[in-house]
Amino acid sequence: MTAFLPVSEQLAILTRGVVDNPLGAELALRLGEAETSGVPLRVKAGFDPTRPDLHLGHAVLLTKLRQFQDLGHQAILLVGDFTALVGDPTGQNDLRPRLTREEVLAAATTYTDQAFRILDSERTEVRFNSEWLGAMTSFELVELLAKQTVSRMLERNDFAARHADNRPIWQHEFLYPLLQGYDSVALRSDVELGGTDQLFNLLMGRDLQGKYGQRGQVVLTVPILEGTDAKIDPDTLRVVGKKMSKSTGNYVGLREAPAEMFRKILQVDDQVIWRYFELLSTRGSEEVAELRRTAPNPMAVKALFAKEMIARFHSAEDAASAEAEFKRVYSGDAVPDDVPEVIIESSGAGVWLAKALSVAGLVKSTSEGRRLVEQGGVEVDSCRTADAQMTLARGTYLVRVGSKQRRFARIVVT
Repeated sequence: MTAFLPVSEQLAILTRGVVDNPLGAELALRLGEAETSGVPLRVKAGFDPTRPDLHLGHAVLLTKLRQFQDLGHQAILLVGDFTALVGDPTGQNDLRPRLTREEVLAAATTYTDQAFRILDSERTEVRFNSEWLGAMTSFELVELLAKQTVSRMLERNDFAARHADNRPIWQHEFLYPLLQGYDSVALRSDVELGGTDQLFNLLMGRDLQGKYGQRGQVVLTVPILEGTDAKIDPDTLRVVGKKMSKSTGNYVGLREAPAEMFRKILQVDDQVIWRYFELLSTRGSEEVAELRRTAPNPMAVKALFAKEMIARFHSAEDAASAEAEFKRVYSGDAVPDDVPEVIIESSGAGVWLAKALSVAGLVKSTSEGRRLVEQGGVEVDSCRTADAQMTLARGTYLVRVGSKQRRFARIVVT
């Protein structure tokens, strides 16, 4: 029999950072029942393995699942290896490209290892939804389809927008919310967690549980974390910016090298870092509030957060080493020991510096590289240049961009 904290204390932890809690009274009721019976709640969070790497954006949801786990409830990590083949249409204006089974399985192999940098593997129930969805008969699939109407599906914003614009909605896209919802039936979940973009799908699970004779799950959504380039809107004081994504380059990967994680986190806006604390730090709300009141400077605050994340996903020793390396390189004129080498072939007399910066991954585009050069933010072999037309002849160059957040590359023009 599990001993639980009082419901009020559990709610204070579990609702921190939550966006949607439409069944708050029922959540309190379920927690109270668990406290009385000693039977943990079954709490589910699912991931479709569409990419091999997780980042801090994914960690927001996993951290909330870990909070339930630490409070004594049963955490269920659901790997959507079947639903990933269908493709989640959430937030899509057009048909999402479908993945092959080989692509899905390749991504799935890394998911649990990364998730267990947050979750306790000994206390986590790991399930794959191909276990029941792959075994579903045609008759059972028709029965599932019969549980929901087309008009209900068209309540989804993305489907409604495509329908209004006469853009196609494919049959298998309608199927996805039903399949995800059936996962809750198969797992008999008491609570399901998801991002704010998943609210429709989470409520679909609750609805289907009722139609299959089960008690409907409580649902909670967590924010979709903005990337490292997000800012605070001065008028609304809200965080604005694109969500953290590997495709936009504004992410901090869970498997990235500690020094790289440290560098990226220190690039986060001085005010946005508090949102990261709220959603990802294990520090209590009162401790974060006190830190916000007494912190000596923003860089020190971001360093604390960076060390906490590196310790969680690597080790405390790695966190200390990353901080020392950052201070050595970025607080002085030192050059890192692990400067990446990039070889660029030239068919002419050399390579345009702005293009070389882009090829080396120091900037996102040639135009950004040109602007950075013009602004005096680029050094070649320790010499600052503002010549936007500069060409690197054949040879080897140590190139540095930025000032406070410096990045290096050894560019070899052949």
